[in-house]
Amino acid sequence: MKIVKSIDELREDLKRYKLENKSIGLVPTMGYLHEGHASLIRRARKENDIVVVSDFVNPIQFGPKEDLNTYPRDLEADSKICEEIGVDFIFAPESSEMYHDRKTFVDIEEMSDNLCGAKRPGHFRGVCTVCTKLFNITGANKAYFGQKDAQQVAIIKKVVEDLNIPIEIIACPIVREDDGLALSSRNTYLSKEERKAALCLSKAIFKGEELAKAGASLDEVLGKMEEIISAEDLAKIDYISAVDLETMEDAKDIDGDRLIAIAVYIGKTRLIDNFIYRA
Repeated sequence: MKIVKSIDELREDLKRYKLENKSIGLVPTMGYLHEGHASLIRRARKENDIVVVSDFVNPIQFGPKEDLNTYPRDLEADSKICEEIGVDFIFAPESSEMYHDRKTFVDIEEMSDNLCGAKRPGHFRGVCTVCTKLFNITGANKAYFGQKDAQQVAIIKKVVEDLNIPIEIIACPIVREDDGLALSSRNTYLSKEERKAALCLSKAIFKGEELAKAGASLDEVLGKMEEIISAEDLAKIDYISAVDLETMEDAKDIDGDRLIAIAVYIGKTRLIDNFIYRA
């Protein structure tokens, strides 16, 4: 396994594999890897000749009051996880390597107007820009993303379609702790008491999915989820929403493919979770 910090060096390293028609799988991450990331990497390892994991905390997807400076980082620990799985390259550039006097961005209309896009202005412009750069830098055949960031997955798929980028986007299932909490690098921010309180997210998700499958109306599903989260004193709801799975537009019923998504503050930590309902 090789850790690469230069764009030119990574391109040069990957060039010979492309000439040999080797398939390249990319797993874009912001580092501080956990089992959720590991599940993506293992799938990439299974499906590709060469695996590249990007380990880069992307500054342009953070708002001015968000946690860029405190976001957890541990390249040494990340490297051990990647080496155990069999990653070929970790791409760990500095911000200055990725962005030089930046004036060009990749943005998307409408699909970023809802859910996290509405709550975090500019976030998806940063995500779309860095992912497009990573796709161009690596020339990967496939890229792997976690379904926990479901809006991100839908948006990246649309960017790839609209810009004719020759890469397949693979969405992989949410990975959870034994007690149900969706894995996230931000879980490390939680105190013991907050960690216990955070279970209200997965409890709401599981109950909402159960009700949806049983034929409940959308109002009943969302109402019960809100009730579960509101019962937790340390929880503050950012949003509980249902949107069309493909367009990310607000849904008024549950008669089609839907993304039911939540964002909740536990103390100062913002966590997200979701489930997909297919009619």
